[in-house]
Amino acid sequence: MTTEITLENIGAPNVPYFTPIQDPPPGTPLSLIKRKITQSNGEITEFPPLFTPLKIRDTILPNRIVVSPMCTYSAQDGMLTDWHLVHLGQFALRGVGLIIIEATAVTAEGRISPNDSGLWKDEQIAPLKRIVDFVHSQGVKIGIQLAHAGRKASTATPYILSKGLLSPEKYGGWPNDVVGPSPIPWDENHAYPKELTVEQIYEIEEAYVAAAKRAEKAGFDIIELHFAHGYLAHEFFSPISNKRTDQYGGSFENRVRYGLETTKKVREVWSKDKPLFVRISATDWVDNGEGNSWEIKQSVKLSELLKDLGVDLIDVSSGGNTPEQKLHPMTAYQVSFAEEIKKNANINTGAVGLIRDPKLANNIVSSGYADLVFLARSFLLDGSWAIKAAEELGVLIRTPTQYHYAIEKFLIRDA
Repeated sequence: MTTEITLENIGAPNVPYFTPIQDPPPGTPLSLIKRKITQSNGEITEFPPLFTPLKIRDTILPNRIVVSPMCTYSAQDGMLTDWHLVHLGQFALRGVGLIIIEATAVTAEGRISPNDSGLWKDEQIAPLKRIVDFVHSQGVKIGIQLAHAGRKASTATPYILSKGLLSPEKYGGWPNDVVGPSPIPWDENHAYPKELTVEQIYEIEEAYVAAAKRAEKAGFDIIELHFAHGYLAHEFFSPISNKRTDQYGGSFENRVRYGLETTKKVREVWSKDKPLFVRISATDWVDNGEGNSWEIKQSVKLSELLKDLGVDLIDVSSGGNTPEQKLHPMTAYQVSFAEEIKKNANINTGAVGLIRDPKLANNIVSSGYADLVFLARSFLLDGSWAIKAAEELGVLIRTPTQYHYAIEKFLIRDA
């Protein structure tokens, strides 16, 4: 089994500088490495599922490995910089199937910290487009995660104040403008949020719409809506943080209303041929009686509703909505949630959370637990994780033309 590769030195189109066209794109499985593909039941003759393509709408990913959104708190006034170009661009050279840019606020007040990525004004399009254009020049797909931090906004950059202490005004914070579904702070070190009016809820929904239109102008392939980790949508979902008595509080249907309205509006303006993902927290990790927190059963039901609105994949994380959570992170501890949502809501899912072993990642896909595997810290530890994972699983994958000859010779020298 092999995939043909063209190594003509032809320039990539629509790029204002010369960079060779990557055909097929990096991350595409090319051939099996013979010395790696024997098992007790005989020779492997097919690519491992982790290195098979996935088509969602008109977007084809060459493999199932995703660079997960990673907040780096390195923007100024929401603008990404050359640092982000290098940080994200490196993954485009390392065989991943998809890159997703970190949580990008749809309003200035919706940032987690003063140094978050933003897309609330047109001036923020160009720095993002520069990154998108580079990633596309390498034949790789890229998405963006749109977010609003809700009651967890205006906090200090965690690598400066690790406990998420309230950012004082003199450090660029906005504690008096933090909002949430109800006036309940996340903890004593966070701002006391103002309860959103219905009119303000509509305004935030429209801010998502405007950001989605800007994402289209920047050329993104995928949008992911960040409805997890105790940020605004998750705050609405959970009875722990939502004590409203109007149409946005109380029953399950009311608590998910804001998230569904936002999703519907974004889907209506986002290109029909482009995928829409949603990241959710499957559970609050709080055992205080059924129906008193956000739980996996509700996540399954929400996922069904999101699918009906045109969402293509649920990126399944967990926690983040309360300091009372009983969360004990361990290898692949959230995969079972992705499996349950995939099975019961009949929708594509992404698995996240302390996944470092390539064989484990491959098993997640091969067993049908999830369709994509999202990795963050694994890529911070090793930007070439996908290349090394392919080698371990017995596959030679396409890497950039400038690297491929050397990598190919290195990997198959003992074949």
